[in-house]
Amino acid sequence: MQTRKLGNLDVSAVGLGCMGLSFGLGPATDRKEAIGVIRSAVERGVTLYDTAEGYGPFVNEELVGEALEPVRDQVLICTKFGFKINEKKETVGLDSRPEHIRDVVEASLKRLRTDRIDLLYQHRVDPAVPMEDVAGAVKDLIAEGKVKHFGLSEASAQNIRRAHAVQPVTAIQDHYSLWMREPETTKFALCEELGIGLVAWGPLGQGFLTGAITREMKFDDPNDLRRDFPRFTPEALEANFKVVDFLKALGARKGITPAQIALAWLLAQKPWIVPIPGGTKIAHLEDNGAAADVTLTRDDLDEIDKAFATIDIKGAPLSEGLDAAIDR
Repeated sequence: MQTRKLGNLDVSAVGLGCMGLSFGLGPATDRKEAIGVIRSAVERGVTLYDTAEGYGPFVNEELVGEALEPVRDQVLICTKFGFKINEKKETVGLDSRPEHIRDVVEASLKRLRTDRIDLLYQHRVDPAVPMEDVAGAVKDLIAEGKVKHFGLSEASAQNIRRAHAVQPVTAIQDHYSLWMREPETTKFALCEELGIGLVAWGPLGQGFLTGAITREMKFDDPNDLRRDFPRFTPEALEANFKVVDFLKALGARKGITPAQIALAWLLAQKPWIVPIPGGTKIAHLEDNGAAADVTLTRDDLDEIDKAFATIDIKGAPLSEGLDAAIDR
């Protein structure tokens, strides 16, 4: 596996988003099988593992902690704070008060079976807490050795600057893919200026860009967030299959898969971009990891850009609730 830099942090060119093993994209993977997937990723050279207290909540951190405990010094664990979770394990709002950040980190360390978090993100910006206070709390945790690097997820350029002035931001995490290109205009120049890496979540369009989703698929499982995504309604999906048809045709010509095109395209945009596709099966890891060795030519990239410019993608990429939590 090739490597890249997020700020001054060396990571594998492709990471692993662990959320879908437990939460958010349908039924949870059998625990033993999920542990096997994560450990297989380690064997394939993946060093960057992404989780959060909010995934489950809590269960995904517990899974990642158990899976990575035997190889802890070979990997980098990223997790997140920022939500208020009640006694019923329900997410009931945002909370990035400094005292809450500390409590979350202590609990996450126990679930992750480790003494440090390699990259700690604020999951969503809390408008009730000044960003300087958030960054200051993380700075204190870094000084204590409990956290190594600071990140922000779906934060505005203004808030990234405010945080960076207090505690250097190593990486931001944004929704970025072939069919969600907003960060190009909102974050790229800032990342270049401040030397911040960008971790792309949803790099395969919640599975759509892999070509594995069919016209007949239903997203009615209560644990599948896509059931509320306008882009995944039957009407929108039918129109959006032009994307899949193009990726499959290009992949057939080049001898690679649609997923590999989508990930290789991301890697070709900037050297400081690292996608974190999910994967619930070892076959997914093999497919996604191979993308790091795919080179798209300038002609390939131009063809992709021209094709997507002509496709009218239907539907918003996220539900209204998830979109409203993004800091713009």
